[in-house]
Amino acid sequence: MSGESIDRFLDHLWLSDGLSANTLAAYRRDLLKLQRQLQAQDAELDTADQALIQRALLMAVDTEKPATRARQLSCLRRYYQFLLASGQRADDPTTHLGNPKLGQRLPKALSEGQVELLLQAPDVETPLGLRDRAMFEVLYATGLRVSELVGLTLQQLDMVTGLIITRGKGNKERMVPLGEIALDWLERYFREARVLLLGGLPCDAVFVTQRKAGMTRQMAWHLIAGYARQQGLPPIGPHVLRHAFATHLVNHGADLRVVQLLLGHSDISTTQIYTHVARERLKQLHAQHHPRG
Repeated sequence: MSGESIDRFLDHLWLSDGLSANTLAAYRRDLLKLQRQLQAQDAELDTADQALIQRALLMAVDTEKPATRARQLSCLRRYYQFLLASGQRADDPTTHLGNPKLGQRLPKALSEGQVELLLQAPDVETPLGLRDRAMFEVLYATGLRVSELVGLTLQQLDMVTGLIITRGKGNKERMVPLGEIALDWLERYFREARVLLLGGLPCDAVFVTQRKAGMTRQMAWHLIAGYARQQGLPPIGPHVLRHAFATHLVNHGADLRVVQLLLGHSDISTTQIYTHVARERLKQLHAQHHPRG
């Protein structure tokens, strides 16, 4: 029965919350993993009591990060609330389970100099290099999530006003300005590279590949990681440019509420991490340059 209940639960989340396919896939993996752990104890996910669930969660203490275990517990709570609301259970066995303690984890962020190195890595005399430069400039100028970037269509782009209209988590729409430099690179990419990559074929995706189709998340990760290695930068992915976007805005005095809107965070507490990043950077600069540092 658990498999059918999980399917109905995920359908419910998709309809009610508009969660992305990636989030729903992560929830499915979490629930199926817990189901296997419970079945090893001769129990089932739908009928397990609190003690059995706690034992299954404790099995991951030594192998999973606290953030992963917190996500698993959050998913499990929503699942049992769904079973309770739909009359499939009379109780919620996760009610008294405590959350894993999470330390303050500061996001990795590149310095402005490191971002410049990354932006300058592609060979803009080639169509692929010009595409990559335009893509990186848009990422850094807007703070888009990689899923938002690769999903960007021509209809979401207003080259006249220099705005991108994107949909983030929960299918929430927001407008993000491109800035003059990113807009210039995007115009050059459209003019000199995109038409060559598509070979005259139609495609709604802004960033396209030699296969005449839109960029994928995996390819975007691969490209950025490759250019970072080429420039002697630490291992990074597209999300690091999102962190750099937010950190550099805060470093230059941007209001936290504005950064929240640009990132598409539903809660200001999620954005406040960047004030800690800025403070850590100030401490590093002080220690490096002040005679009493």
